Amino acid sequence: MKKSKKIYQILKYIKPYKWIFSLGLMCLFFSSIASLLFPWLVGELIDQSNQDIKHLNTIAIYLFILFGVQAIFSYFRIVLFVNVTAKAIAQLRIDSFTNLIKLPVTFFSERKTGELCSRIASDLEILKNTFTTDLAQFIRQIIIITGGIILLSITSVRLTIFMLCTLPIIVIIAIIFGRKVREYSKTVQNTVAESNTIVEEGLQAILTIKSFTSEFFEINRYTKKADQIAHISIKLGKLRAFFASFIIFGIFGSIVGVIWYGVLLVQDNMMSMGDLFSFVLYSVFIAASIGGIAELYTSIQKAIGATEDLLKLQDLIPESISKKGTKLNIKGNIAFNNVDFAYPSRKHNQVFKNLSFDINVGQQIAIVGLSGAGKTTLTKLLMGFYKIDSGKITIDKKNINTIPLYELRNAIGIVPQDIVLFDNSIKENIRYANQNASEKDIINASKKANAHDFIMNFEDGYETIVGERGVEISGGQRQRIAIARAILKNPKILIFDEATSSLDTKTESLIQESMDLLLKSRTSIIIAHRLSTIKNADKILVLENGNIVESGTHEELMKIKGVYTKLATLQFKE
Repeated sequence: MKKSKKIYQILKYIKPYKWIFSLGLMCLFFSSIASLLFPWLVGELIDQSNQDIKHLNTIAIYLFILFGVQAIFSYFRIVLFVNVTAKAIAQLRIDSFTNLIKLPVTFFSERKTGELCSRIASDLEILKNTFTTDLAQFIRQIIIITGGIILLSITSVRLTIFMLCTLPIIVIIAIIFGRKVREYSKTVQNTVAESNTIVEEGLQAILTIKSFTSEFFEINRYTKKADQIAHISIKLGKLRAFFASFIIFGIFGSIVGVIWYGVLLVQDNMMSMGDLFSFVLYSVFIAASIGGIAELYTSIQKAIGATEDLLKLQDLIPESISKKGTKLNIKGNIAFNNVDFAYPSRKHNQVFKNLSFDINVGQQIAIVGLSGAGKTTLTKLLMGFYKIDSGKITIDKKNINTIPLYELRNAIGIVPQDIVLFDNSIKENIRYANQNASEKDIINASKKANAHDFIMNFEDGYETIVGERGVEISGGQRQRIAIARAILKNPKILIFDEATSSLDTKTESLIQESMDLLLKSRTSIIIAHRLSTIKNADKILVLENGNIVESGTHEELMKIKGVYTKLATLQFKE
């Protein structure tokens, strides 16, 4: 991404507040001008030391008025810039998250969660600090340097030329160092993002880590990354320290040289002592601004470098998800026609080869097969999470690629194998399927999923907080809440992906009753590990080596004495 494009992407967030920002710049300009008037008035004050006391008092009053004016402009400059920055960064956060959450599943399978969280949190914080203070100070220093040089030229052209002999060298070195600092800063940010990923993964898998006593392994992983951050940060610190030392030496050396040459000019009566004093103050102002602008330049470069990956995320094309448009009346007739598919990250490992089957409206279809046969992948393709390599998937004889994603996924309810609940109340987790659902609807859905009784046994009932990813309740309870959530959605197509795998026999029986009642009015796909749950399915599809090798009812498949029979004999005692 070109630097100019990145800067434009950042500045476009300020555009809606351009008048407030312009007013802030105006306050910044007048505040800087007030700063430039200070050395001139101090010089006049010194020249008036042997003159009329009235003129001396007048200049002193002007100085106090100047300080007051500068204070007022500085206050409004800070308030206005903070106001613009807060709103601009808030919109940038919203846009970044909005685009991120709309990206296809293929993107998230290739990126780490911790890294993405770091981009939205840490990187934007750096950008906020830059816009709030560094950018304003950078502009202020430019005004002071430019205005100071003009006023120096008015005071003494000879002394100005003498002072400016060192200025280009300092500026060129500042630019070179700024680029180096930016490179190191970007490396630090990327490494910090990687360390955040380790923390994120560790906290999410804390039970696994403790069960395998892998605490020290994770500590070592994080320690290596933290040491790497420290090593790069030290290099960055040395670079900035060397640069600061050079600036200090160059600035103070320049000031000593200016004073020396200025004293010679005073002795030759080519300038007054007041002019020399003003000139020295201007020199100090300019020197400090040059030193400061180099630091601010590197900070701005750092912010641009830190947000580079975040801005790249905004360039990625999201899925087209919109509630607008004609609402489709999906009935639920499903067909896979000669479907070939391999995951983008594993192109040479084909999951499906020329896969074909039909599911009629209202039919209950069970899909069985060994682990890794592609049962769950079928549901991902049906919901449009991945694009097939060839062939066609249709619903009601319409290619799913022509059905708006919102309509497609809104018509499909799923109870996944890996249940994920939000760190919220049970009520809100069930309501997630339908934000407009009433409390009565939630309770009815819970009763159908045989979840109401155990929910009411909790002290807080439906207001019980389930914890992050639902860790505060059992696996079976999580599944029944997920089933209630799917029931509340009331979809035309319902998918149960190993929905009873974590349930005891008694609970499984209760859930099976609910499932039988629920599945009667809709097209259903049941992916089953326990074959006892699918005996009553209208049709069972046996998946092996990327294709359907057997299909029929339980009784029909048992007579074939094929793959299904081998799977069944491992579970049934007949």
